[in-house]
Parts: sequence; structure tokens; C-alpha cells
Amino acid sequence: MIERGLAHDGTIEREGGLERVAAAFTPVVDAARTRIAGTFTSARMHSAYLYGSIPRGTAIPQVSDLDLQLALHHEPTEADRADATAIEAALNRAFPQIDGAGILLTSTHVLLSELERHDAGFFIACLCTPLLGPDLAQRLPRYRPTTELARETNGDLALALDRWRTRAAQATADADRRTLSRVVARRIVRTGFTLIMPRWGGWTSDLNASAELFGRYYPQHADQMRTAATIARVPSPDPEVLSTFIDDLGPWLASEYAAVHGEKTPRPAH
Repeated sequence: MIERGLAHDGTIEREGGLERVAAAFTPVVDAARTRIAGTFTSARMHSAYLYGSIPRGTAIPQVSDLDLQLALHHEPTEADRADATAIEAALNRAFPQIDGAGILLTSTHVLLSELERHDAGFFIACLCTPLLGPDLAQRLPRYRPTTELARETNGDLALALDRWRTRAAQATADADRRTLSRVVARRIVRTGFTLIMPRWGGWTSDLNASAELFGRYYPQHADQMRTAATIARVPSPDPEVLSTFIDDLGPWLASEYAAVHGEKTPRPAH
């Protein structure tokens, strides 16, 4: 039985916690906290968060990433990005148990904005674990598995497909195709899950569970979604795999998503 991830009042429970971090990743998290605090002072950064498999307690050494979100007092600058890149590089050098560190930079203005209430706001409130500073979740609502949440989290798959086609055409090395296949497969599975999320009535970030649940509602695409869940964990350099997601399953999924939930509210161009 797949847990629905809901509190007693029907709202989505926050996933993850520092107490769930496995011993193999504790030194990584400690080092990340120290480096971030030493670089992004309280004058620059409001708070920092972990997300992904490490705070959920499902990370696998040498396979899983270290994923971090920093909430800045201002819009990210080139200096902020350079500092984040330096921290990522230092963590990658020091800890072979992670398959890369990634730091997202976003201003508190954006994270708390009405436009991002059901996307970046939901991400902070339900999918991120506080690491440093005051928790922005205290300034955000409780969320339910609604069509609005589905639309605003993943209702822009069509735009992503255009970007992926360009990247796939430009990929010349197996390493590039592996990286892209992982990105594409993860997004496909998450979009497939949020497509059926309001009907199922719960939340999960588990990719296998997401694929299984999707298959209950769309059995004709169940095998493709299970394949996507596999590629999300074990990326493939095969161009045919990418083509299946980008030119077959992806376009169908984007069309069905728009029909069921509508398209995501457009964001300003950068």
C-alpha cells in the first residue's frame, strides 16, 4: 500500500527531515551547512534547505545527489551564482558518496509571491527540509492535492519538451545523453504523477510509486512510465530512449495534462 502523505486534516505533510539523513550522508550535510553559512551571511541569505532523497532517507551512496535550495534576500546575482558553484565544487571534491551537489538560488520575494504560491511556495513548504535560518514554510499555506497544485507545478511540460529537443540535438557524447535522460525521465514521472494526483488524493515523491499510481489510471501508458522511472535512477545514453520520452510519451502527457488541469500560469521571461 502506498502512503498518501497526508495529515489528519487532508493537507500534504512535509516530507523529509534531518533525522532521516543516513549516516553516510551526515558529513556531507554538515559540510554543506558550514560552507553555506560561511559564504552566504545573514545579510545575503534568509534561509537554506535540503530536498530530495537525502532528507527523505532514501539516498544511495555514489548514486544520489545533494540537493540544496537557498532563499536569498535579493534576486540572485552573478556573484551569488559563482559562490554557489564554488560550494558545489568543493562538496563534490570532498565527498565521493554523492553524485554531485546542486544549489538552487531564489529570492524570498519570488518564493513567497502569489504567482509561485502553488509551485515554488509548495516546494519550500512541503518538499524542503530546513537547514539554516528561519523556515519560510511558516509564511505559506497548507496544501492539498488539488488540480490547482497539479497545474502550477507541472502544467508547463510542453515548454520543457522544446528545450529538451534542442539539448538532445546538440548532445554528442554518451555522458550528455545520460544526464539529459535522467532529467527528462524524472520530470516525465513527476508530471505523470501530478496528472493523477487529485484523483488519487495524496502526495508521494517516490518515483516507483508515482509510476505505479499513474499506471492505475492510464494503463495504456503504464509500461512507458515504468521505463521512465527506471531511467530516472539508471540513466541511458541511448538516443532512442530519449526520443521515446521527448517525441512520444512527453507530447501525449503534455496534451492530456492541459486537457485535465490546464496550462501553468505563464512566468515572466528572463
